[in-house]
Amino acid sequence: MTYKPLSGKRVIELGTMIAAPFATHILSQLGAEVIKVEPPSGDTTRALVRGGPSGTIVAYSHSKQAICLDLTTEGGKQVFRKLVASADVVIHNLAPSAARKLAVTADDCMAVNPGIVHVHIKGYTHGPQADDLMTNPIAEAATGAMDDHRVDGRPTRFGPSYHDQFAGTYAVIRVLAAMMDPHVSEEARRIEIGLYETGLHLAARDLAGMQLKTQLLGRLEKEGGGEFSMPGYGSYLTSDGRWLYLLVLTDAHWAKLTRALDMPEDGAPEFARLRDRKKARDVVEEAVRLSVSKLTFAEAEARLKAAGLGHNEVMPLERVLEVPQAREPGKLREVGFRGLHFEVPEFAGIPGPVEPGLPPPELGEHTQALLAELGYSAAEAEALLASGAARGHHEGDFAWAPVRDKN
Repeated sequence: MTYKPLSGKRVIELGTMIAAPFATHILSQLGAEVIKVEPPSGDTTRALVRGGPSGTIVAYSHSKQAICLDLTTEGGKQVFRKLVASADVVIHNLAPSAARKLAVTADDCMAVNPGIVHVHIKGYTHGPQADDLMTNPIAEAATGAMDDHRVDGRPTRFGPSYHDQFAGTYAVIRVLAAMMDPHVSEEARRIEIGLYETGLHLAARDLAGMQLKTQLLGRLEKEGGGEFSMPGYGSYLTSDGRWLYLLVLTDAHWAKLTRALDMPEDGAPEFARLRDRKKARDVVEEAVRLSVSKLTFAEAEARLKAAGLGHNEVMPLERVLEVPQAREPGKLREVGFRGLHFEVPEFAGIPGPVEPGLPPPELGEHTQALLAELGYSAAEAEALLASGAARGHHEGDFAWAPVRDKN
């Protein structure tokens, strides 16, 4: 039997880009019915790849329904209010000014459904910047993460939008907590999740560590690098040109590494302790680099496995889903979309088989069906469509531009 603890719960999403769609994606994977509300221009991610949908739509909007409403019109607002009245949760990541203009704030939603759980994922929560705008890379810049991630000396954003995704995850945690509390208050159902505050929480360890060292040493000391300045903890190139990432956190790990790779540093007392290896970082790094460079990937992997030392190849995206661990039952969902085939990773930890779901919906694909469900007659629905307050799916919307043969 498929695990669906949120079966029977309806979630309304007014999401664009990643944060809110990621949150509702998780709720959908847990069995909730998710209705994606989009403006006539569609979610921004519908036009990011050659004029058509990006991987974000495929990965995080499959198995949802989609309705297209113009919330600047009274007709669109009326339909939205009926949707809210039928729902358990509303999640959006609109700018605060847009939320007020389109009447999707907590006050607006609770006026028609006093028991609704309302989630606003925004740039900042309460404070002097509460109405300011923020994006994922701005959150990285504002909370210290980007300062430690430099390319050629220039602070640079990460590849994936982790702050958006963590903010969406935090939103899910708050929604589930509200659902579990039989005495949940209205205040607890008015949920705000800030990208900035999410970034602060994610940086808590680094911020506390910086304060700790400053107080112990009487001066600021920063250790740069994503590997925590631990020599041997990082990526190294094998003789056949494959990158191998090594986990060398402790002195015991170092001892295993030196024995596994037949390094002359094996047992050398001047490198036995982490503090001494840090002092000789350049020497230790060069020793590890040289030892790995003499072995093929297969040779290095066999030795590291035998030693019980954590490691993995730095996998290119095109090979990530090829490994046996990724292909175990329950890890991937088959998704068809516009005649193309996708394997999309499932939400981690759900027991049981993967149940086939809906493909990502086209813009307005379920508008007419949802209008009928909300009680609109065929004539009333047609009037909404004719006025532009609502919009159905139009064949050819957001089509990918054809790839031209360069030959």
